[in-house]
Amino acid sequence: MSEEFKQITGEKEGPTSIIMAGVHGDEKCGITAVEEVLPNLKLERGRVFFGYGNPLAISQSKRFIEANLNRMFKKDTLLSEEDKGSYEFGRAQYLKKYLNQSDALLDIHASRTPESRPFVICEGRAKGIAEYLPVNLVVSGFDEFEPGGTDYYMNSQGKVGICLECGFIDDPNSLEVAKKGIVAFLKARGHLENGSKEQKQTYVRVYSLYMTKTDIFTLSKDFNDFEEIKADQVIGMDGGKKIRAQKDSLIIFARNCTKKGSEAFLLGEKKDGFA
Repeated sequence: MSEEFKQITGEKEGPTSIIMAGVHGDEKCGITAVEEVLPNLKLERGRVFFGYGNPLAISQSKRFIEANLNRMFKKDTLLSEEDKGSYEFGRAQYLKKYLNQSDALLDIHASRTPESRPFVICEGRAKGIAEYLPVNLVVSGFDEFEPGGTDYYMNSQGKVGICLECGFIDDPNSLEVAKKGIVAFLKARGHLENGSKEQKQTYVRVYSLYMTKTDIFTLSKDFNDFEEIKADQVIGMDGGKKIRAQKDSLIIFARNCTKKGSEAFLLGEKKDGFA
């Protein structure tokens, strides 16, 4: 697995973009999609950097080696000394060299939730690209509650950061979503001729992240991403305390946790557009 990024250049001048996969080493769909798309790709305009976020984790089929790479892109002062001593922190500094040269990012991911549907994570400035991606759900608000991702880093510079969640990690369709997403992104960015139509999409805004208060957080059940939950519904037990929803919501990325201060779940609500 190459640690270096590859630059593809079109025949005409144009924008600079970056497409990244494998920020989490066990999310294979984006990695395979890049491997399959690259050999026959010929850009018409601009240049695009292609590469793998966490090659060491990819080689070991692990989410990460020492720290979550997708939390390493916030200010160094907000990271622990343990974080700054990790392999992933060093890798993030390398990746920033390419992010800094680019105006827009597509970062390809997959979910561990079996019934997860494909969706896009982005903010309003990405609308002109997101509306062409092969998904019908757009989620915003992650930067406030889960800062430090590659898309967060781009957004913080006034650029466009997009995370494409391709569905369940073991669903073969996730590869098709990833490949279609790459092509759609390249078209929307002007690297390829764009004859595509905008997707009909719905919007969700994240409004809350629950961080565990003890070393034992257990969900009351397995939740699908974007499953509807009711006000006062018990989501899980943190130590001996029941954790309830404060209002009707949609739950995202819910997981059992065994460490205090872990990200247990996000809550969101439907919106008419980007909030």
